[in-house]
Amino acid sequence: MVLSVTPSKDVLSFGPFRLAPGERLLTREGAAVELGARALDILIALVLRPNEVISKKELLSLVWPDVTAEEYSLRFHLANLRKALGDGKDGARYITTLSGQGYCFVAPVTRSRSEVGSAALGAADFSHANLPSRLANMVGRDEDILRISNHLIATRFVSIVGIGGVGKTTVAIAVGHHLIEAFKGAVLIADLSVLSDPGLAATAIASMLGLSVQSEDATPALIAYLRGKRMLLILDTCEHLIDVIAALTSRIYAEAPEVHILATSREVLQVEGEYVYRLDTLTCPPEDAEITNAAAQSFPAPLLFIQRAVASGAHINLSDADVAIVVRICRKLDGVALAIELAARRVEVYGLHQTENLLDQHLGLLLLGHRSATPRQKTLQATLDWSYQLLSELERAVLRRLAVFVGHFTLDAALAVVTDSAIDQSQVLTAMDSLVAKSMVATRPLGAMIRYRLLDTTRAYALSIATGNAEATELAARHAAYYQRWLKQSGSDWPTLSTGPERSPHFAALNNTRSALKWCFGDRGDVQLGIKLAAAAAPVFLTMSLLPECCRWSERAIAELDDTTRGGAEEMQLQASLGVASMHIDGPSEAALAALNRSLVIAEACGNVLGQVMMLWMLSLFCVRQAEFKIALDYAKRARTVAGTIEEPDATALAQSALGRALHFVGDYVGARPELEAALQHWSSTHRTYLGVDERILTGVVLMRTLWAQGFAAQAVERARQTVNDAKLSSNPATLAVALSWVPGILIWAGDLRGAEEHVDWLIPHAESHSLSPNLHVGRAYKGTLSIYSGNPKAGVQTLQDCLKHLHARDTKLNLALGQRKVEFNIVLAQGLVAIGRVDEGMALIDEAISRIEENGELYLLPEALRMKGCAILVSPEGQLDQAEACFTQSLELSRRQGAHAWELRTAIDLAKLLANRGRPEDGRKLLRPILGLFTEGKDTADQQTAERLLRELGQHQ
Repeated sequence: MVLSVTPSKDVLSFGPFRLAPGERLLTREGAAVELGARALDILIALVLRPNEVISKKELLSLVWPDVTAEEYSLRFHLANLRKALGDGKDGARYITTLSGQGYCFVAPVTRSRSEVGSAALGAADFSHANLPSRLANMVGRDEDILRISNHLIATRFVSIVGIGGVGKTTVAIAVGHHLIEAFKGAVLIADLSVLSDPGLAATAIASMLGLSVQSEDATPALIAYLRGKRMLLILDTCEHLIDVIAALTSRIYAEAPEVHILATSREVLQVEGEYVYRLDTLTCPPEDAEITNAAAQSFPAPLLFIQRAVASGAHINLSDADVAIVVRICRKLDGVALAIELAARRVEVYGLHQTENLLDQHLGLLLLGHRSATPRQKTLQATLDWSYQLLSELERAVLRRLAVFVGHFTLDAALAVVTDSAIDQSQVLTAMDSLVAKSMVATRPLGAMIRYRLLDTTRAYALSIATGNAEATELAARHAAYYQRWLKQSGSDWPTLSTGPERSPHFAALNNTRSALKWCFGDRGDVQLGIKLAAAAAPVFLTMSLLPECCRWSERAIAELDDTTRGGAEEMQLQASLGVASMHIDGPSEAALAALNRSLVIAEACGNVLGQVMMLWMLSLFCVRQAEFKIALDYAKRARTVAGTIEEPDATALAQSALGRALHFVGDYVGARPELEAALQHWSSTHRTYLGVDERILTGVVLMRTLWAQGFAAQAVERARQTVNDAKLSSNPATLAVALSWVPGILIWAGDLRGAEEHVDWLIPHAESHSLSPNLHVGRAYKGTLSIYSGNPKAGVQTLQDCLKHLHARDTKLNLALGQRKVEFNIVLAQGLVAIGRVDEGMALIDEAISRIEENGELYLLPEALRMKGCAILVSPEGQLDQAEACFTQSLELSRRQGAHAWELRTAIDLAKLLANRGRPEDGRKLLRPILGLFTEGKDTADQQTAERLLRELGQHQ
């Protein structure tokens, strides 16, 4: 729900915040503040009516107008809103609760008519921006942030190096916010702590940028995308992937000169260009200094301790004596921020004096046990040991179990995975609240929900604690089972998510899925559960364009099938996903075809009608991409028949898409159009994808060509533009490349050469930056086409020949994209060859094209091929006019049978010219006029304007 608010240019300012209701954007000192949708609606409602009491009932109706919401939901989102605003901290007061009346926004509000800040605008352009909210009360790091920022701008590559728990991640995020305007919002942070496989480092970053990963090494695709882009890339927690990250950052630094890199690590990367910034621990007063309250709080370590203790509910008198205890504690903890925070959270329970005594009793003993660590790392380890020992048995058990999660997780996930017969849900909730309060579990908003995670140091500590094999196995199985359910329920949402914050929960779930798959297929794993998890994950890997992972886990799961699982629903899904992923990676190979056919056999044996239709649809698309249109039509007809046996809208739409596409390519436009229009209506309303394919775009592409062929040029151009817009909004680079690979053809046929060139100039760099080689060659082929149509045939011929020669190479990926376009571009090439006097070559090429058309059923291009052959005959030395006229006549007859008025008009123009040259202008006029009269739109297109001019000229011959 979006509230009705003031115009988008109105900005409401209060304290350090600026709220742009029309943009649904809240910023704090220029940095975007992450808020859930409901919390933002509450804020907008309150700020628009400052100093006015809004009742709970009215606020509920404003924020939840279409559903019945309980009061606790309002309280929950208000609590998150207050936390995000820092309400009540450092004297700040924004929202007041009036008992029995409602809520009131009490801070002064000013209204202005200025544009949203440049950082926000940049973030909107850079949809992958995912920088978390900055820590509200960071202590003692302002100078570090400024120094790192300056070094980062000057040198482009800074590594923040320091021990665990010192605050590297917190500082890196703060630097990102400090520089967000300098990079116009283009800031991406990659949390590498969630990766255990070094080979996935480049893949993880690439997928966060929306790239299609089509090989095991995503580095070339990532570098191609980053080249020429100005952005800040934050790589957090690099030490366990040090060699891979060193190699990757070295390449980015050398080959993407506008990208700035900020890395955090416990050790130096040791690569060229790296500036190492060693982040020290927080300072304490000198040993011999007089310790007073005022003096102590001028140092960050005691100040952090006091702030965190007070925030947890402790009462500290802040006398000089108490402050002296605080300083002693901070010294014992070596100024390590995490250790200080863990100790400060204990003051509420034990008091200041007892907290120091407990530390003294445990710290010395525990420090002796970690001889291999540095002194300060020993302090943190000892503090974690001490904090863990002070936990209740329940809290310890819950903490150990939470360590199974990689990165962020939801409360729902924690309840499902941690709960068992020994610990129920209420105990998990109680323990998690306590662990959060004691800083053993961290929280932050991610999307519209609060997410939890164990800090890397805490998780590593928890994993090091020995647990029984049975308990560990059961925990890992619950973890895998939860993410299997999550993937089936939420994995298909990916195509609807367009921004970094929206996609972050999916990345978090995917990292947990990878961890679960690794366990399932490991030595002590559950293979049967792994098969189910892989089957649920495969279509999500497909949708997220993580193709090698889709293949890898599908193949692994298929290899583990036994007599009880072979031939079931899981194998059907795995084979389908494997076939599609293989097709994208290696082209229409025998292996891909075998996998798709195996999935179809299983669907038929199981009586799964939707599965059958899906496989027949995909096999038809497979054949289209191989330019085997007769076979594609057979599969499509089978799909239509099977879909007719059930009332399933998706099955019907899949069959309609397949049939409409196949009918178009075999030249049956009358049959194709209603199928395509019905399918497009369905896909436009559902926005659903199958096996990673967005049929809304593919169907739109074929429909625009069908409309053009039938003579509806204006509708075709409008459909082309709408298809490009839809593809752009999908935030899928491969989908946009598909649209851009077809739309220029329509614009060229319509005579809009400038519009076509604009789209080609969009396609080529887009394909280059996303390593979409097939689409890149299509773009270059269009460059040659435009040269020929623009009167520079020599250059066009050279360009087209350079592009088409790749089809004779063994690059199956190029054949995948260009195979079905070969005839189309060969016809244009023949036109260019004839124009520069190489008529024999042009004739040979046309004959080859016609032979291929008849062999593969590519009849939609046959009228144009016959027309082009007639044109070539006319300019040949023999100049056999009768033979040329016969070609034109054959083209006309075929166009009429197909209902292809566009091809009919083109041929009629050439035939009318021939008749006039043979002294029969009236026959030419009688031929052309009724055909032109068939057109009810597109009067400004090149062919119709040519026909009008020719009719006037023919009239003058009478």
